[in-house]
Amino acid sequence: KSDLGEWLVWLRTYVGYDGFRLDFAKGFHGSHWKDYLEVSKPEFAVGEYWGTMNYSYGKLDRNQDSHRQRVVDWINEAGALSCAFDMTTKGILHAVFEESDYSRLAHWDDAKGKFQPAGLLGFWPSRTVTFVSNHDTDSSQGHWPFPYYALEQGYAYILTHPGTPCVFYDHIFHDDNLKHVIRRLIAHRKAAHIDARSEVDIWHHEADRYVARITRYAADGKEGNERTIRGALVVKLGPRDFSPDPSKYVIIDKGHNWACWRRLSDEERGVDGGGDDDDDDVPHT
Repeated sequence: KSDLGEWLVWLRTYVGYDGFRLDFAKGFHGSHWKDYLEVSKPEFAVGEYWGTMNYSYGKLDRNQDSHRQRVVDWINEAGALSCAFDMTTKGILHAVFEESDYSRLAHWDDAKGKFQPAGLLGFWPSRTVTFVSNHDTDSSQGHWPFPYYALEQGYAYILTHPGTPCVFYDHIFHDDNLKHVIRRLIAHRKAAHIDARSEVDIWHHEADRYVARITRYAADGKEGNERTIRGALVVKLGPRDFSPDPSKYVIIDKGHNWACWRRLSDEERGVDGGGDDDDDDVPHT
């Protein structure tokens, strides 16, 4: 174990590795991963804890709390020094598109008193790496392929939401249509300052529509009960129409069964800067 720790330090110091990905994380206790990370001090680390989701009579259960909790437990074992791939969200996205039920994307959070994203993303976004496909699930192995017809929607979801989204190599380099959508969504995310700690407010979660606003608040202090918004995106998934308040949001992208809007800045709206107007940001249609 000491030799492996020294090797990781060598990779960081002399080879130039910034981070590590741990395969088959459920194969050993997270505390060992914690020891390696404390020695090597990577900028970023992620583990693949791939467990079986909960099914009843061949159908994915709506409640995947226990599946998500097993990943949370592993992150805690690792001293919260590592992220984990959000297998729970991937499974839920599969069920959403295979069953045409977008309400699955929302999960009631008693602690926060509101609906949150249903996977690890909604519980511990700063330790979540979201994805729709990877070398195991798709490509030549195809152990858990994502529905191709829904890939744009899948990326519209993970690239607008918090967590750290991971883009599949094949999609960005070998799919001439999808790569342009992905690059635009990444640009929208950066322009709105969306990051792993951005906040999600779910406006609609019906079977035929999911709508959420993802907001990045400024890190500086609060003025009273108001918080300054650095940027925000609204995303809609599903066949049912939706349009936010046009005086506050402008559409910036769309595709089959998805659309994305950017929140206008105070200067663009011609109002005084300062606070957050969440109370006025109610869904329109």
